[in-house]
Amino acid sequence: MSLALHPKDRHYEGTGIGGPVSGFLRLIRFSHTIFALPFALGALIVAANGWPSLRILLLVVICMVFARTAAMLFNRLVDWSLDQRNPRTASRHLLVSKAAALVLLALSSAGFIIAAAAINRLTFVLAPVALVAIFFYSLTKRFTSATHFFLGLALAIAPVGAWIAQTGRVDLAPLVLGAGVICWVAGFDLIYATQDYDFDRREGIRSLAVKLGIARGLRLAQLLHLVAFAALIAFGLVAKLGGFYYCAMVFVAAALFYEHKIEKLDLAGINRAFFQSNAFVSAIFLAAVCLDRLI
Repeated sequence: MSLALHPKDRHYEGTGIGGPVSGFLRLIRFSHTIFALPFALGALIVAANGWPSLRILLLVVICMVFARTAAMLFNRLVDWSLDQRNPRTASRHLLVSKAAALVLLALSSAGFIIAAAAINRLTFVLAPVALVAIFFYSLTKRFTSATHFFLGLALAIAPVGAWIAQTGRVDLAPLVLGAGVICWVAGFDLIYATQDYDFDRREGIRSLAVKLGIARGLRLAQLLHLVAFAALIAFGLVAKLGGFYYCAMVFVAAALFYEHKIEKLDLAGINRAFFQSNAFVSAIFLAAVCLDRLI
């Protein structure tokens, strides 16, 4: 069961330090919940063939919040000293103390497992597996250039977990959707990895941007987003979605095209790609599913 996260957090990192709650929310980039949450909710609605029960809906959201929080805190703790050496993230450790981050990691992990246990037996059994998967991502950049795909896997757990929460089983449809999410996330994370290209090379941090070079990495990102779009279409076919869904996919294609059109701009341009294009993709997906199954 899980989650909505962007543990690598390659986008712009502000430097101002606010209050403790504000600092914590900025540390875990809470606003980025918008990227994976719509895929989980969309999968939940399709699995329920309409509105799920309020109980299941709330438990799924609670699981996602706890899992994402735990994943982000684990990432921050693993990269604590590394982030201090990166000019883009040098002030991150000032947002929350390391001791507080450890306590919050334990609490959020426990909260996730408890919430998953309250859904059904399968979500409870798979909850520790989900935590291991989302924590493992934070370690992958130290030994594999495929780290972007592990981030995609972490986010792809969300729709699969939501489907299991509703049905108590794993079906083909959420796996197809999960594959699409993996390619979508890996593609945009590869674009954002270009921001840290020089730092990652100097520190020995692995990414496909470093391994392939920026130009070839961006071409691979385009291919990944093409595959992601195909997977979204395939999900509609497997889940037997209707015309509203396929019409909405035109807007998803346009958002992905826009993202690659501005990928070579400066830092501000990359951030527009992140917040505008990717938030739009996930929001349109949820809207399409709602129009198809709820109207």
